[in-house]
Amino acid sequence: MKSLRSSLFPAMLLVAASHAMAADTAPVMDSKSCEPPKYPKAALINEETGTVTMGFLVGTDGKVVDSKVEKSSGSKSLDKAALTALAQCKFKPGTKDGKADQAWAKVDFVWKLE
Repeated sequence: MKSLRSSLFPAMLLVAASHAMAADTAPVMDSKSCEPPKYPKAALINEETGTVTMGFLVGTDGKVVDSKVEKSSGSKSLDKAALTALAQCKFKPGTKDGKADQAWAKVDFVWKLE
């Protein structure tokens, strides 16, 4: 059986979406604050892989206020697992005029089997 590997892009500098354009800095995920998503059993059995792009609305306290899949990996179960797990992460909030500001951030998550 193939081993599995899932990874966050190392360059997880989060790209701001439309609301964050007004922010001086975009939110940044604290990758140590959360567990990586677990491969769903069915997706593992079916050898599904792909990259899911997600948007997270980060509040001034660094918690995710809202989330959405912006581009699917091609697997609903992989998308859901990534969105659910990464929505639990803490972020350094974005700033506007030097103050914490609610802003959208974009995160890519890669699902791989090796």
